[in-house]
Amino acid sequence: MSRSRAFQLSALAAMLSAGLVWAFWPFEPAGSVAETGNSDLLVEAGEPPANDASGPAPGLRPSELVGTSTPVAIPEQLPASLSGTSVPSGWQRVDATGALIPTSQLRQLFEYYLSALGEESMPQLVARIEQALSQLQEPARSQALETLGAYLDYKLAVADLEMAYSSADPADMERRMREIHALRRTWFDADTVGAFFANEEAVDEFQVAQRRILSNDALNPEQRAAALAEAESALPEPVRTARKQTRRFSEYEEVQQTLADDPQALNAWREDAFGAEAAGRLAELEQKQQDWNRRWQAYSSARDELLASSGLAGPEVEAALERLRNSHFNGAERIRAKALDSIR
Repeated sequence: MSRSRAFQLSALAAMLSAGLVWAFWPFEPAGSVAETGNSDLLVEAGEPPANDASGPAPGLRPSELVGTSTPVAIPEQLPASLSGTSVPSGWQRVDATGALIPTSQLRQLFEYYLSALGEESMPQLVARIEQALSQLQEPARSQALETLGAYLDYKLAVADLEMAYSSADPADMERRMREIHALRRTWFDADTVGAFFANEEAVDEFQVAQRRILSNDALNPEQRAAALAEAESALPEPVRTARKQTRRFSEYEEVQQTLADDPQALNAWREDAFGAEAAGRLAELEQKQQDWNRRWQAYSSARDELLASSGLAGPEVEAALERLRNSHFNGAERIRAKALDSIR
C-alpha cells in the first residue's frame, strides 16, 4: 500500500470519527453509490437468497420488497465490507406528534446497508434496513418504510436515466444533473429532498458555475479567482468547511514528505491545521496504519514464500493461509487481509 493511499485511509477514518463523512459525500464522482442509481436493483430484487426458495418473483420493483410478509433470512454476520464498521446513528428523529423528521442520517442508514449489494441480495439488505427502522414507533416507522421504498425506486429511476447519458459533454452533464434533481422531487416531498440532497445539489450548482467560470476566456486570472471564490461562498457552511479540510489534507500529504524526519514539526503542523484533538486522532490513526503496513509486509513475504515452496493441494493451501493470517492479524483485520489476498 502506497504512502498516499495509507494517508487517504487514515484521513477517511479521521473524518468518520469526527462526523464529517456526510459533508464529503457529495464530492464523490458521478457514478458513485451516493449519487446514482443502481441498475442491479431490479435484477437483484428478483433473486431470492440462495437458501430461500420463496423469494420474490422476477421483475419485482425494489419498493415492493419493503414491508413484505414473506420472511427473509438475514445472516448473523454482517457483509464483509461492513465488518468492523459502525451503523450510522442520529436518524431516529421525530416531531412532537411522533411523525418522522427526514434527516441526512436516514439516507446514510439506507446507503450503509445498500453499499453491500452483491455481497447479500437486495431482499436481505432491505430486511436489514427494516430491522433497524423497527426501533421507531408509529407513525414514524411507517413513514420511514415509505421513504425507504421511494428511495429504492428513485435509485432505479436514476440508473435508467444514466443509461441515456454516455457523453462527457458539459451540456449533457448539466442536463443529466437537472433531470436527477427533478427526479428527486418526483419521488420525495420537499422536506426529504432538502434533508437528503441539499448539500449535494449545492455542490452540483457550484460545479456548474465553476465550469462556466473556468471556460470564460473573457476573465483574467484575478477576475476568475474572484468569481470562483464568490461561487464557493454560496455553498452551505458544512460543505465549505469540508472543502477547506480537503485542501488541507491534500497539502498535508506534501508536508508529511517534507517533515518525515521531524515528528515534532509534523505534529505541530497537524495541530495548527486541524486542531489539537483532530491532530491527535490523525496521529493515532497513522500509527495504526503504519503498524498494519509493517504486519502486512511481513505477512505478504511469508505468504509468497509459502505459495512458492509448498506442494499442498488447494484446500490445504487455503488452510495454511488461514493459519498464517491468524498469526499476523486479529478480528476484522483478518477479513481485510483475506479480501486483499483475493485481489492480489
